[in-house]
This record gives sequence, C-alpha cells and structure tokens, in this order.
Amino acid sequence: MIQYQAKIRVTLRPSVLDPAGTAVASGLQNMGYNTVEQVRMGKYIELTLQAENQTQAEEMVNSMCDRLLANPVIENYDFDVEAVAAGANT
Repeated sequence: MIQYQAKIRVTLRPSVLDPAGTAVASGLQNMGYNTVEQVRMGKYIELTLQAENQTQAEEMVNSMCDRLLANPVIENYDFDVEAVAAGANT
C-alpha cells in the first residue's frame, strides 16, 4: 500500500446563492477593496489515505466526495491526489 495525500476543494455551484460570499465581498468593499467584484466561498479538505495505486486513490477520493464531503446537488468539487513519501508527514 502507498500513502497518498488528497487536497479537495468544494465550492457552491454557480447557480446556487452564496450569502457568505456576498457578505465577504461586501466587507472587503467596505474596507476599501473596491476592485473586488465577487466572492464565492467554499471549503478545503486535506486527507491522507492508503491505496494500491494512484487510480485507486483517486477513485476512493471521488467516492468520498460524492458520498460525504460534498453535496453534489449544490456543490462542485475537484481534487489533487499525490503519493506521499514514507515518513514525510511527521
């Protein structure tokens, strides 16, 4: 088994209202950052997992996203999966 690290980004679909993003955009504009036109909020998840190979690791992460980490009805997600050297994340 090989250890992999997944970096997952989850964001609301463009058609879904984003009140948190709207509040942050308004706050930034009130602070003088007038060039900010739009903010979309999301979440970032890192996890490590064991898998036989890269393909299996990516399939596992995709399944995790579909089943728990994201709500596919209202959210989009993408991720990167990289092999981690043994003992690299101490």
